[in-house]
Amino acid sequence: MRSELPPTLGLVLAGGLARRMGGGDKSLLTIGGKPILERVLERLSPQCVEIILNANGDPNRFAGFGLAVVADEIPDFAGPLAGILAGLDWAAARGRGIEWVASVPGDCPFLPKDLVRRLHAARLEAGQPLACARSGEWRHPVVGLWPVDQREDLRRALTQEGLHKIEIWTARHGVAIAEWPERPVDPFFNVNRPEDLAEAEHIAVQHPGI
Repeated sequence: MRSELPPTLGLVLAGGLARRMGGGDKSLLTIGGKPILERVLERLSPQCVEIILNANGDPNRFAGFGLAVVADEIPDFAGPLAGILAGLDWAAARGRGIEWVASVPGDCPFLPKDLVRRLHAARLEAGQPLACARSGEWRHPVVGLWPVDQREDLRRALTQEGLHKIEIWTARHGVAIAEWPERPVDPFFNVNRPEDLAEAEHIAVQHPGI
């Protein structure tokens, strides 16, 4: 499946402050004995040529996962667009012909195993340069596909305009939507609060194959 896609870098976004969880790294919380980040990597790795992690602070806390850890260059926790820019810059600097970055949150333990393929299919069918996911009535702008050649425009938006809302930036360029059902399990269920972690444990038990 991966060989049929344009070379795509996977970007796990874990640079937030997790205020609703009381701080810390949500991606390191465990579900069914596995860190959420391990579950994310199990799903995303077969779909991408490489995966990096966007996180701020001491990168050694992620040392056990064998990932390059890339911090935001935009200061003061500027939001997911800053993490996406860091991933685009990293891909460009590698010089390996990677023209696309697929981003996912680090707190989504049930990501689709066909995510990258369907994001590419959606943007090709719609003739748009960007793509993001939707499940049911909910759009997930952080679960998206980003062309590396858009990084300078994104940098200007962040540094000169102070723009931090993903939907405003993507609307300027055109974004396709790839859709998934939200039943029996929303593949983009994310762990924001302690009660979400308990719900994710329940889902993992009830739907072990997901």
